[in-house]
Amino acid sequence: MASPARPSPLPLPDTAAGREGLETLLARPAEAVVGLDFDGTLAPIVADPDRAGAHPDAVPALAALAPLVRSVAVITGRPAEKAVLLGGFADEPSLGHLTVLGHYGAQRWDAATGELHTPETPPGLAAARAELPAVLAGAGDPPGIWTEDKGQAFALHTRRAEDPEGAFAALRGPLADLAERHGLHLEPGRLVLEIRPRGIDKGVALINYVQETDARAVLYAGDDLGDLAAYDAVDRLRGEGVPGLLVCSGDEVPELASRADLVVPGPRQLAGLLAALAETIRRAH
Repeated sequence: MASPARPSPLPLPDTAAGREGLETLLARPAEAVVGLDFDGTLAPIVADPDRAGAHPDAVPALAALAPLVRSVAVITGRPAEKAVLLGGFADEPSLGHLTVLGHYGAQRWDAATGELHTPETPPGLAAARAELPAVLAGAGDPPGIWTEDKGQAFALHTRRAEDPEGAFAALRGPLADLAERHGLHLEPGRLVLEIRPRGIDKGVALINYVQETDARAVLYAGDDLGDLAAYDAVDRLRGEGVPGLLVCSGDEVPELASRADLVVPGPRQLAGLLAALAETIRRAH
C-alpha cells in the first residue's frame, strides 16, 4: 500500500451544525460512522464506469482513519463486489472496520469477514430490462448510449453520446414512464439515469447502519443527486441528537453543494480530508 500523502490542515465547515458534527467526531471518534459514496467521491468520474478506480490517495486515507472510528461505510448504487474490486478494499488489512453497502444497502460486504450478502433480484427489473430496447428506439435510440447492468438495478449512461445532455433529456421522460409501469424508481444523476426498486436509497441505508452500529456522530460525503437522500438522513439524525457533517465532493451538482457543510473540489481532496481527520484524531487521542 502506498503511504498516505501528508495531510492538509483540517478545513472548518461553513455551518454551525457542520462544526458541531466535526467537533463530536473528533472528540468521540470511536462512536462515529463515516459514510462515503464511491463514484465521484472516492473515485473520479470517468467515461467507462468499469474503470472507475478509487483515487490513489483514498485507500491509504481510509486505512489510516478506519481503525480510529466505529466504522466506515461505503454506500453505493454499484454492486458491492464491484466497488470492493475497483476500490481495492479487499487488499488492505487495515480496513477491518469497513463495510460496503451496495445497491443502496440491499447488498453488503464486510471487510472483517470478507462475506458478501446478496438479495434476490427485485420483481419488475427483468420486465423493464426486456422492454428497454423498444423504449430506446422510441426515443430515437441516441448514439453512444451505454447500459450498465447492476443486477439489482440498471443504468443508462449518456456521457459517451454525441450529445450527452441532449440524450439525457430525451431519455429521462421515457425511462420515467418505464419505471412507473413496472413499479420501479428512476434516479437521475450526472449524465446517468438509473432504474432501481422503490423504497431503497442511500438515506435508508445510512439510517439503518447508524442505528445498527449505535453511532453517536456521522459524517457523510457524496457528489450527486442520489446522495440527497443520505443528506436528508443526516438532517434527520441531527434532529434526533446525533451530530453530523455533510461533505460534498465537487460543485457540479448545486442541489448537493448548496446543502453541504463543507465542499471539497473532488476525490483527491476528499481523500486529503479523510487523512487530515485521521491525523487530527491520532494527535488528540
